Amino acid sequence: MRRPLWLLAIPALLGSMIAQADTVTVSRADYDDGLQGFWLGQCIANWTGIVTEMDKIGGEGPTGVFYTRDDWGKEDQPSFFGFSRPDLSPTIDWVRRAPNQIWGADDDTDIEYMYQHLLAVHKTTRLSGEQIRTGWLKHIYDENEQENFLWVSNQRAHDLMLDGKVPPETSDPANNEFHEMIDAQLTTEIFGLYAPGRPDVALRIAELPIRTTARGEAALASEFYVVIHALAATADPEASQKARIQSMAAIARSHLPDDSTTAKMYDFVKSRYEAGVPWEQARDDVYTRYQVEQQDGYDMTSRNLFCNGCVASGINFAASVVSLLYGEGDYQETVKIAVLAGWDSDNPAATWGGLLGFMLGKQGVEEAFGQQFSDRYNIHRTRTGFPVANGVDNFGDMAATGLAIIDRVVADEIGGEVGEDGWVIPLAD
Repeated sequence: MRRPLWLLAIPALLGSMIAQADTVTVSRADYDDGLQGFWLGQCIANWTGIVTEMDKIGGEGPTGVFYTRDDWGKEDQPSFFGFSRPDLSPTIDWVRRAPNQIWGADDDTDIEYMYQHLLAVHKTTRLSGEQIRTGWLKHIYDENEQENFLWVSNQRAHDLMLDGKVPPETSDPANNEFHEMIDAQLTTEIFGLYAPGRPDVALRIAELPIRTTARGEAALASEFYVVIHALAATADPEASQKARIQSMAAIARSHLPDDSTTAKMYDFVKSRYEAGVPWEQARDDVYTRYQVEQQDGYDMTSRNLFCNGCVASGINFAASVVSLLYGEGDYQETVKIAVLAGWDSDNPAATWGGLLGFMLGKQGVEEAFGQQFSDRYNIHRTRTGFPVANGVDNFGDMAATGLAIIDRVVADEIGGEVGEDGWVIPLAD
């Protein structure tokens, strides 16, 4: 059987793991630190991104004048919805939680937490539609009774579940008019980390969670994120972080059909990066090409959507690629660009904060900031019904849950070896 393009490239990416023929050995201790770094990196980036969320979405008025790098540290401006977040930070700057504080859950992290919990409770590697529906209804509030921190496609999917529909019916365009929004991109990246070095397996176990809320181009963008997270486990520590990110991104791009809008967006941003223009110019060019000129099949502007589709999959995917490529693997630079780039800025920030947090590990993230952070996470800020004291979990226990899931994925999906110190993973079936 001919190997897919991403698989052929894996040997060049192998790093802290030991390559032996067609297998890779992954350290459990390193992965534990990586998973803790994933949760910490996401929380820092997510809450920092919330400061600028929807501040700049293009068009007329103050929301159309995009931020630049010079705005970092300056006063946060009101969002499209007319409010700012001085409770987090009066300026555009890092949101931090010290060891004696607690990170709050948000929609960029809480549904991933829920999926991890469901995989653990059901002792499975692939959630069924009924398991997803039951989990959503158990752990997410009914919006008619209490704020549930869901929006667009997630909210519509939840409404459909309340009416008895089961995924993937909940993303069927006939049922869910928001199936092209960003939702699945911020709820499914973690599935890539459950299949170290095996994007093909990661895509299999993520297929139904992605299609709980996304179809078409939005599903493709989500799959790009899953693939790149799966590849993070085989990144070569001898290569520069920039080289690792570029290799991983190129392989994830190879998964996208060349004629898809998502692929064309990636290629356009990459062309601007290779042309050497500043990231601000690349972002402005994204706005012009896709929201003004509506090229490459991206027609959100002509649909007259609320806030011009500011939470659509496409424009936010393009913005995320700007921050990924221009950040060149540096955690702080990547997240800063994502926070300043515009649109639904907390989502790309959280995605790359989690990816780079995994690659650095919890210790590496703290070294990058020169401080220790809280490792506690209040899942009950936004969700309910989890068996943790006062609704507060911690990154160490969350990582341990993830490691147990990987044990099952390696044994049941990959056919590898599960050992006390780690896993031996075949790179092909």
